[in-house]
Parts: sequence; C-alpha cells; structure tokens
Amino acid sequence: MQHGWDMAHPGGFLVASRYRLWRHLLYWVIHILLFSFLFKGGFEGSTGALLLSSTVWVPAIILYTYPVMYYFIPRYLLRGRYTAFILIVTAWLIGGWFYNYFFRQYFLFPFFEIMGVQTKQRNAWAPASYLTLNTMLGVGCTIILFKYWMIKQRQWMEAEQAKSTAELQLLKAQVHPHFLFNTLNNIYAFSLEQSPKTPDLILKLSSLLSYMLYECKETQVSLEKELRIMGDYISLEKERYGDRIDISLEMDEDLGEYKIAPLLILPLLENAFKHGTSNQVEKPWLNVTVRVQNGQLRAKIVNGCNGDVIYSENGIGIRNLKQRLALLYPNSHQIRFNREENFYAVSLVINLNEFNQDTEAVKQSPVNLKKSDDHQMSFGGR
Repeated sequence: MQHGWDMAHPGGFLVASRYRLWRHLLYWVIHILLFSFLFKGGFEGSTGALLLSSTVWVPAIILYTYPVMYYFIPRYLLRGRYTAFILIVTAWLIGGWFYNYFFRQYFLFPFFEIMGVQTKQRNAWAPASYLTLNTMLGVGCTIILFKYWMIKQRQWMEAEQAKSTAELQLLKAQVHPHFLFNTLNNIYAFSLEQSPKTPDLILKLSSLLSYMLYECKETQVSLEKELRIMGDYISLEKERYGDRIDISLEMDEDLGEYKIAPLLILPLLENAFKHGTSNQVEKPWLNVTVRVQNGQLRAKIVNGCNGDVIYSENGIGIRNLKQRLALLYPNSHQIRFNREENFYAVSLVINLNEFNQDTEAVKQSPVNLKKSDDHQMSFGGR
C-alpha cells in the first residue's frame, strides 16, 4: 500500500519505498564507522585496514539478518503465526553459531592474510563475534518492526480521517434532500398560481443548487457566501408566506475573510420555518440574528410557536448538525435550545478560528450512501 510518504512527512524517510536504497546505504555506512571505532583495539594496522575489515562483515551480516527481517517477520510474526516464528528463529540462531564459525574460518581469516591485516583474535568460534552478529540481528528486527508500526499508525490515521470524511459526506447528503424538497414545494405552489415571481424564485433556487452541488464540496466556504445563501432561502420562504409572516433579519455586513463549514446554520433556519411558523395559529414571526466578533460567530434564531407544539432536540436534522459540529469544531462550539410558552429559540456559537484541520487531510471523495425515503425524512422536529 502506497502512502505518499515524503521527506516532509514525519517518518517519511524511514518508510517511503523511494528512499529504501538510501536508508540501507546510510545504515551500513554508520555500521562500518561505528564498528571500526568500537573494535579498533583488536586490530594491528592502518585505519584503512580497519575500515576494510568492518566492510567485509557487511555481506555476512546482511545474509544473516535480512531473511529474518524481510521474510520471517512479515510471513510469520505479523500474520500471527507465533509458534512457527519462534521455532524458525530458534533454529536460525543455532545455525548462526556455525555460520559465524565458517565465515571467520574460511573467508574472514584468509581474506585478512591476503590483505595483510593483523588481528589479536584468531579464534574461529569467537563467542563475541557470534554475539555481535545477533546484536545486529536484534537491531535490524527492531528497526523493521518500528517501520511496520509506523505504517500501521499511518493506516489507522488515514482510516480515521476517511471515516470522518465519510460521516461528513453522509450528513451533508441528508441535509440537501430536505432543503430541496421544501424549496421545490414552494416554487411548485407559485407555478400553480402562475405567479410572475416564479422565474425569480427559480433563479434563486438555481443559485442555491449551484452552491450545494459545487461549493459545499469544500470543507470550508466563505462566511459571507453562506449567509447570502441563507438570505436567499429566507426570501424564498417569505414569498411563500407573503404578508402572513413577520421576519426580522440582522446580519453583520463586514464579515472579513472568515470561513465556515457549509450548511451549519441552514438546518436551524429551516426548522424554524417548518416546525415553528408553519404550525402557528396566529401570525407567525421569525427573528434571525448573526454576529461575528473576534473570530466568533454568534447566531440566534427565534420563532413564535403555539404552546401545544412538541419539540424534540433529537430529530434527524439536529442530530446531524450536532455530529457535524463535533467533527468540524470539537470543543469550540456551543448550541443551546430554549423552549418557552410562545416562542422557541436556538443559539449557536462557533469559534471560526478553531476549525478541525484533520478533516482537510483527506480529500473528500464520493461515498456510497444508503438511499432513503427522503420525502419521509425531515430535520426532525427539534
């Protein structure tokens, strides 16, 4: 599995396949220099001869350690075949004792004689040499296991990010059908009356569709544009109600360069129309206030309601909204519901500077969403 590791990524050099040759070269250069320094007391000769003797050991150590690192560990240990792995490694260590003897007796010592290198230790069995060989095996296994651990951690992080992205995709996909269903109903009612306002309403709906289909794919959108879309939605609803509704809308004009995750306030606004004003016996009313100060968004939506209307904070739409807020603005948002006898109020506070950047680490891609009977779903009655 390719992870797109690079030098800029923490651990990229240790894991990326493109750096494999460089990793091995660096490792063995450090090995040669280190062992030349550690074992210089056992040699009689120049520094060059000392470096040469350390270099000669490299192929022997590779032949002894690499099969365990790159075959036995992934094939047995990482697949949970622990008994087989222990038996194989035990046999390998026993064989290593004889491997050490034959390498020293039939290759190393003859090579030293040819090169004129003098050593103080001429014992072919040399327990210290065998211990060194297995120390290098342990070091190599530790490195390879650490590498696999890093890959596993990376896979887990990617899976968590993909999960968050898929959850956000799903929650957004549940928002869109409800909003479109209600808006199309509004336009349909005007078309039946052959109202001259129908073209303008269709144009506003077109703008809303473009926003939802294209711009809402981004993890963040311009706050100014998000609020403008809210204004368009309010205009559509106001046309439907006509003079039968009193709407007060207050929004800051100077919104700076702030961004916000799309479609966070709109569900609350739609709820106010769908479950508040539409069910009110007397003249319905709605107050919407949106302020931004020091990077903090404060939105408050208050609508009149009848005393017998039952509200729930666990409807589909509110649950979706809470989940999205938890994913996008963890520990940096507040949402409160206040039910009084004649009105219902929802306040939302978001720290726009505390957007969860982990949701941007993974590109949003289409996910297979379970089809649902959208016309039976709603934002849930609050």
